[in-house]
Amino acid sequence: MPAPTLPPAAPTARDRRRWAQYLVNERAEARVYSQLADRREGEEADILRALAGAEGRHEAHWLELLGGEPASLPRASFGTSLLGWMAKHFGSIFVLALAQNAEGRSPYDDDPHATPAMAADEKVHREVVRGLAARGRRRLSGTFRAAVFGANDGLVSNLALVMGIGATGVSARIVLFSGIAGLLAGALSMGAGEFVSVRSQRELLAATEPSDFADAALPHLDLDANELALVYRTRGMPEDEALNRARRVIEASKLSDDRDPLTGPVAVASEHEVIGSAWGAALSSFCFFASGAVIPVLPWIFGLSGVAAVLLALLLVGVVLMSTGAMVGLLSGAPPLRRALRQLAIGFGAAAVTYVLGLLFDVTLH
Repeated sequence: MPAPTLPPAAPTARDRRRWAQYLVNERAEARVYSQLADRREGEEADILRALAGAEGRHEAHWLELLGGEPASLPRASFGTSLLGWMAKHFGSIFVLALAQNAEGRSPYDDDPHATPAMAADEKVHREVVRGLAARGRRRLSGTFRAAVFGANDGLVSNLALVMGIGATGVSARIVLFSGIAGLLAGALSMGAGEFVSVRSQRELLAATEPSDFADAALPHLDLDANELALVYRTRGMPEDEALNRARRVIEASKLSDDRDPLTGPVAVASEHEVIGSAWGAALSSFCFFASGAVIPVLPWIFGLSGVAAVLLALLLVGVVLMSTGAMVGLLSGAPPLRRALRQLAIGFGAAAVTYVLGLLFDVTLH
């Protein structure tokens, strides 16, 4: 005889508070996705609106359990409120990176009052948000990478320089001069390196582009014995396809003066656009490095010296290192605090090495 089915237990006050919290969080998340959709267009906007609609389904579930709209509701969780604020004031990539982590921390897996479909929804939502965030990361990866690495190079290298020089016992004036010299030397080196790198890459692309050098000779080629098929094979076509294409092009050229555009240069404009301008890359690298390298020198620029200058330089650099580290972690979907601490440890580790070396020399120059 099957065991009798027990009626569901009456919800406790604690259950109702938890459901109310879920309700406001779902509403807040739906608003976040709707706000992001208003700032996007096309397919991405449609996807975000679909996510907002899914949060609406979850909202309806908790409303049903609560028996309708409660007389009073709690505030949305801090993380959800932060997402809403960022959706209004920042680019969608930052919001989506945070939302990706938030969707991965859904409590519905362990809550008996959430349906299995809702728990599954949250897992799928995380992958949808991950995909949207990945699009944004790809769009800004080049510029963001240059900015972060350029600024961090300036921060770490110039901090290490002024720490090492300062530890030798030289005057504040020499520390200041060394810091400014390090800023200019590093920024110029970064700019020159980027210029050479980008210019060389563009020249390499230009050298590998197919040319229209032989197009004028097409009408005079022998239809049965020609090397035009070899041209197409060098561009990646299979042998039979290349031969058929060569025959069609030669026949067309004998009938018309119009050149088949595909016998000319292959469109590589998009590759040049991705690489960018050599002068633009050089200038941005110079500015990014200089913006980071000036920070360790600020205490000496404003007239501080000795321990006060060192401590202030460490504080300023530490704040910036942790900020850039947290931003990298946020955009990569990793824990921001862990990335911030890693960045801080690397920067301060490099400075500690040069500081110890400076103490070993212990010279005084005036």
